[in-house]
Amino acid sequence: MRHFLIAAMSASLIAPGALAQETPRWALVVHGGAGVIEREAMTPETDAAYRAAMARALATGEAVLESGGTAIDAVERIITEFEDDAMFNSGRGAVFTAAGRNELDSSIMDGRDLNAGAVAGVTSVRHPISLARAVMEHSPHVMLQGEGAETFAAEQGLEIVDPAFFFTERRWASLERELGRLGLPIPPRPEGAPEPEPVDEGALLRDSREHRFGTVGVVALDNAGHVAAGTSTGGTTAKRWGRVGDSPILGAGTYANDQSCGVSATGTGEYFIRLTVASRICALVEFEGMDLQAAADRVIQDELTAMGGDGGIIALTPGGEIAWSFNTPGMYRARQSAGGEPLIAIYGDEE
Repeated sequence: MRHFLIAAMSASLIAPGALAQETPRWALVVHGGAGVIEREAMTPETDAAYRAAMARALATGEAVLESGGTAIDAVERIITEFEDDAMFNSGRGAVFTAAGRNELDSSIMDGRDLNAGAVAGVTSVRHPISLARAVMEHSPHVMLQGEGAETFAAEQGLEIVDPAFFFTERRWASLERELGRLGLPIPPRPEGAPEPEPVDEGALLRDSREHRFGTVGVVALDNAGHVAAGTSTGGTTAKRWGRVGDSPILGAGTYANDQSCGVSATGTGEYFIRLTVASRICALVEFEGMDLQAAADRVIQDELTAMGGDGGIIALTPGGEIAWSFNTPGMYRARQSAGGEPLIAIYGDEE
């Protein structure tokens, strides 16, 4: 099993006891899913496309935070862009359920006051992360699901789209392949979907290997020293019976607390839920005094791996310490701190 420390932290990423003025004005870390992501299975063009998407995410977050925006603002803004990017398993480009639907889950959490919002199983809201934030800020609840969540979205004036908006041929072909493997019937092609078109076999292979549990996520630190985290996903290909994974579950797939850290996860959700991965990492930092990377590795490399779970996390403290840890061959990931250069990585042997 592998783990990857963000080595050689710059002086702007402070250690405990460092002077307060050394804390970065802002910092960001993002992920686009983890899985069997290997160089030999990736074309140069696809590799470049994913790195460009990670670079855009950092640039978007930098623009928000440099202008004085909050960590919550940065998280939402970046994830809405991911949700519109068909390369990722969230929003447009999400995987299909066994019934041939895109069912979207998302959550967001503010480390200032532990306020949070989450949604599960939405099918017509263009940006589930914005709906999660609306639940947090404009409802008395933490989580809404299905039809009720969509009714609330309409009442809040969020953008509602035809479910066919989320359709991509690549994900539909992946569904057909997975249902065939499982011996399950293939549902009718969704109403409003475009005419069938060829799909690159390499993309289907990547889907079967890396996007079985793909997700996108962001953790941000703003100029005021507050952290926030958010996660958004289409779940797992051919999921059944209204399955919900860890992404909308606070403490499992997303957590943020100014007393410890912010975390966004990606992986086999059932294990992340059982282990409460995100809040567990934060608790190790807050209550056992562990540094962030050590806490992340203990949960991912030791505890999650021992359970048979796979996936990874990104994390960030109010002091600017950034970490990621994953026990899969790769994870789309990137980080940047104020005044520093961006770091973008995909494969397990990268820094």
